[in-house]
Amino acid sequence: MTLAARTGTFNYMSDAAQPSLYRNGSVLTRRDLDGSDSRWEGVDLAPFQMPVQDARQLGGADRKTLASNGFEMHKRPLPRRDLDFLDNRQVVRDYYPHCAEVVREACGARLVAAFDHNVRSAAGKASKRRIEEGQQVQGPARVVHGDYTLTSAPQRLRDLARPPGSNDTLRSVLGESKALLDPDEVEEAIAGGRFGIVNLWRNIAPEPVAIDPLALCDAASVRPADLVVFEIHYADRIGENYFAKHAPCHDWCFYPALTRDEALLIKQWDSAGRMARTSGREADHGDGPCTFSFHSAFADATTPPDAPDRWSIEVRCVVLFG
Repeated sequence: MTLAARTGTFNYMSDAAQPSLYRNGSVLTRRDLDGSDSRWEGVDLAPFQMPVQDARQLGGADRKTLASNGFEMHKRPLPRRDLDFLDNRQVVRDYYPHCAEVVREACGARLVAAFDHNVRSAAGKASKRRIEEGQQVQGPARVVHGDYTLTSAPQRLRDLARPPGSNDTLRSVLGESKALLDPDEVEEAIAGGRFGIVNLWRNIAPEPVAIDPLALCDAASVRPADLVVFEIHYADRIGENYFAKHAPCHDWCFYPALTRDEALLIKQWDSAGRMARTSGREADHGDGPCTFSFHSAFADATTPPDAPDRWSIEVRCVVLFG
């Protein structure tokens, strides 16, 4: 099978709606204290078949990198083989520092701190499996999206310079009065420095990922016209993601059969990226790093029907440079 022969099904925002209809407050979800979406409003999805390249086979100038394309994979075994990913305190105490170190080495940043995570499994979601002292297990995200926007990325930084809110994972560790980041450092990074948010995504099942594999969209293939603001209404704040309108030029890749010993880094935001520096009016072409990578679980027609369920964890890390 050639690389171009592999296709996947991706859920995009429908082309039937006009871009003018995608205004703030019209596409949103309301999220409960378990981190689950209670309902979506204004979300009209349509499936598209897209080519998906095997990123493991890309080498040389074609190899994808966090800086230029928005993602890369590293061989990084777990710090503890017996780590229980359904125990919130174990994850925060023993896994967050590992994630921060992997991201710091990849980015060359001055400061990296893990601040949040999700565990995902379709079976875990269906059975309402709960993380000990944490939220419910979430299902794979089967919609093309980016985790932060021109508005929500700096706002999330400012949130982390305040005591944790009711939905924040670190509340159990930091308490109700301590903040993760220094407010002055945050304002300096937003005003004239450089900051970012990077996810470390990992398979946590014994078997390699087969069902609902994660695909990454090359940031250089995304245009500002593709972006749709999707609001997330929490109990104590409003966040934003980007959903995507379909574009044939989107360049999709994935790393087949990811194992527990592999760390997939996904750039969620980079304030030095071209779309961040130009108020989202230009694509991520030209000099400098990219801004973010769209990503999504996708339906792979080559997956065996009896393949084991996917269990994965994504840990979000804030990155301060210089």
